Amino acid sequence: MNKIKIIIPALIAIVIYACSGNKEKTETNSSEEAHPAAIELTEAQFKAVGIELGAVEQKNLQSVVKASGYLSVPPQSKANVSSFIGAVVKNIFTLEGNFVKKGQQLASLEHPDFIKLQEEYLIEKNNFTFLEKEYLRQKDLAEQNAGTGKVFQKAESDYKTSKAKIGGLESRLNMLSISVNELSKGNVTSVVLLTSPIDGFIAKINVNIGSFAEPGKTLFEIIDNKKVHCDLFVYEKDIFKVKVGQKVNFILTNLPEHQDKHESKTIEGEIFGINKSFESETKALTVHAKIENENHELIPGMYVNALINVGEQTGSVVPIEAVVKSGGKEYIFILAGNSKPINNEKKENDGKKTKEGLGGIYSFKMAEVITGVSDLGYIEIKLVDEISKDAKVVVKNPFFILSKAKEAEGGEE
Repeated sequence: MNKIKIIIPALIAIVIYACSGNKEKTETNSSEEAHPAAIELTEAQFKAVGIELGAVEQKNLQSVVKASGYLSVPPQSKANVSSFIGAVVKNIFTLEGNFVKKGQQLASLEHPDFIKLQEEYLIEKNNFTFLEKEYLRQKDLAEQNAGTGKVFQKAESDYKTSKAKIGGLESRLNMLSISVNELSKGNVTSVVLLTSPIDGFIAKINVNIGSFAEPGKTLFEIIDNKKVHCDLFVYEKDIFKVKVGQKVNFILTNLPEHQDKHESKTIEGEIFGINKSFESETKALTVHAKIENENHELIPGMYVNALINVGEQTGSVVPIEAVVKSGGKEYIFILAGNSKPINNEKKENDGKKTKEGLGGIYSFKMAEVITGVSDLGYIEIKLVDEISKDAKVVVKNPFFILSKAKEAEGGEE
């Protein structure tokens, strides 16, 4: 009985000690995992590090079809300028990269064949005047039964043949931009001007002054970048999800700095056409999307990565750079307050204090998140604790704030 009395208090003491030890251990772990209530940066630090603020956005990163492709322009926005008669290039009036208007002179060509063509037209024009009068005379005689049918038929045939030949010569002269009215006045020219058929930029010039421009050879290539659109390749497994009218978000594959220039915003578009046959080399359809926010200085041929929104499932997202990792967890930084006035003072050797100047501080809090899918520079997040819809989030260079937070944790220890 006495032994039992001794054992029971001992057991109670052991249990109390164990509980106390667990409590201390829990408090220690909790202390180790705790983060400072707020991390403060001076206004000078905020600007020097290049921290940028944004918001938690709502985007569709799940109900999407991923696609890649390139920028292109429709055939109506491309032009190849050539001459259908061989000639020597006398002058070139533009440079590659220049913008030209429709009808603007590009180059002048000269060749004896130009003069020969104009002479042929003038000769045929004069001959036609005689044939027309003869035809009308024979027609009157035939109507009065005063002439022969054979002579009238010959006059009619010669008249119509000459008229057709003049029409053909006029068309050829118009293609060379030679004025028929000026030519009818006797103004023969040895120089022919090449003009631009569309508004656009000179993409390539394939001749030099003095070189021979072969018939049908492209001398100038012109592209109108205003009509640039996106051609995307959608593979067989996704073709029935994609429809005309769906929204598209894409980025330039080889120019990540383009997004930085436009505040991390993707280029927006809308599908306007879907090809009905597969590309020969790949089991993919080409999907055409017009660009809605066109102020991106886009150039045909640039490669893109895109998300085609095929559903309405949206989620909270932030730029990938906004999420930091610490202690096996992921966080974003929320602006808790800013522009609080502070006075920086320092002591001089004589003990007097002098002000270094007035500034402000930015106060940040860490908010734990659980991340999901990521694409086009954004990552889906779920907040462990709710934050205000108007909360400002650090979207660029958050690692400096993270380092300050770790310093604060070390200081508390």
